Amino acid sequence: MSRRDQIKMTEDEVLAFLGEEKTLVCATIGRDGFPHLMPLWYVVRDGELWAWTFAKSQKVKNLERDPRATVQVEAGTEYAQLRGVMFKTEVELVHDLETVTALGTEILRRYTPGFPEGEVPEAFLEGIRKQAAKRVGLRFAERERATWDHRKLAAGVY
Repeated sequence: MSRRDQIKMTEDEVLAFLGEEKTLVCATIGRDGFPHLMPLWYVVRDGELWAWTFAKSQKVKNLERDPRATVQVEAGTEYAQLRGVMFKTEVELVHDLETVTALGTEILRRYTPGFPEGEVPEAFLEGIRKQAAKRVGLRFAERERATWDHRKLAAGVY
């Protein structure tokens, strides 16, 4: 078995990892051909990564020209602890206000400690709607992936 195969994550490990981490780095292709990398908060919907961003952002302009993006989520500070997932994706830009508002609500729930369970308070919902009007949803449709979990080697799992 190759070293590469030894450190691959299973589907369950990938979903657990994505649930633990908070930031992905999204690389789009700029007008000048250089990669444009930006951090995004995200949620996982039915196994797919979703994020939102301002409709006038550079990454959206890049994706309007070319919908391909590579996204990466990683963790670890020492080599033996490195783990991560990289997805090659095609990005769907979602403009539907209701969908973007729901996405904003999911993101707010995930990233706001102590956010109330159940029904979203109207004060929060009003703020989310205002933000959603300026934003687009990003649905990252996976085309290919690479995963690594160096802890498997350090633990002598293989």
